[in-house]
Amino acid sequence: MRRKATALWNGNLKEGKGNLTTDSTVLDHTQYSFSTRFEDGVGTNPEELLAAAHAGCFTMQLSAFLTEAGFIPDELKTVATILFENGAIVRSELELSAKVPAIEESEFQALAHKAKENCPVSKAFSFEKTLHATLL
Repeated sequence: MRRKATALWNGNLKEGKGNLTTDSTVLDHTQYSFSTRFEDGVGTNPEELLAAAHAGCFTMQLSAFLTEAGFIPDELKTVATILFENGAIVRSELELSAKVPAIEESEFQALAHKAKENCPVSKAFSFEKTLHATLL
């Protein structure tokens, strides 16, 4: 399997603008710029896209592990926050809230932490990954 995205940039760092497009067209000339990355401009940025990738991958991996263990989740909601400090991405913080019928807290926590360590995006990240998991 191969997945592609294209970045186009015009101009210098601060006044320039760019756009991102994915083969699926979920991103289709989606704006990004200095202000969308370092301020509150309209558009996306690399850290936000990493957060989306980590949240999505982790949540799917946890669903797979829960299903393998005989539990069908009613809902898994993950918020991922990427921390960018001093010119480097230093951490991805996962916040999970889950509704999983009939599972014990200890098994839920073990499977959630296993998913954090084993989802392909987690494995690709060399920086710290944290997880706070809440069973509702």
